[in-house]
Amino acid sequence: MARPRTDIRPRLLAAARARFLAESVDGASLRAIAKDAATSIGMVYYYFPTKEDLFLGVVEEVYAKVLGDLEQIFEDPEHTTYVDRVRALYRRIAHMNGIEADTFRLIIREALSSSDRLARLVERFKTGHVALLFRLVADGRRDGSLTSELPMPLMAIVTGVIGAAPQVILRALGPSTPFGALAAGDALVDLQLRVLMGGIGASPAPAPALAPRTRKPRAKPR
Repeated sequence: MARPRTDIRPRLLAAARARFLAESVDGASLRAIAKDAATSIGMVYYYFPTKEDLFLGVVEEVYAKVLGDLEQIFEDPEHTTYVDRVRALYRRIAHMNGIEADTFRLIIREALSSSDRLARLVERFKTGHVALLFRLVADGRRDGSLTSELPMPLMAIVTGVIGAAPQVILRALGPSTPFGALAAGDALVDLQLRVLMGGIGASPAPAPALAPRTRKPRAKPR
């Protein structure tokens, strides 16, 4: 019995994700993806006119779900302060499933390998999690959690990178690395918050007291 037509698109996305992860977007063959999805190359072009459209479709399938979860955090009445919301955001990232983690690694790799791909991703993210991060920082300034002395774009970047990068990197590296002592997931969230709010620098030592200046006696004229 033939599969329903509505089943083709998700099959193409699943096949493309696997091929892109294994071979990169540039290295993957659309014919091979069509074969893996048990459909024709014509159906690939029907749903995704270009390979770039197929890549963005793979990203969007996962990104839209994660973004929806992040937006719900902002609407949750239990999360009223910057720290409450950041903790919830970081916990959501910590609980990424395997497909989500693979997709985020794919995003990072492909963004670094193609400026055109990076530009298209940035345009999508501007209306997604980037907008949420700016809103989060603005709320943090209003409730007194954050300083108003630093640029908002920098604060938004730092909030996002500290939340996502350690979790994604640790999952990718696994336990058999110098970072193996750090466990990804909830065990890392409080440490990430500590770094975000307190930094990694030691508390500055008090400045040493200056000795009183004394004038040197003038040499007597001979």
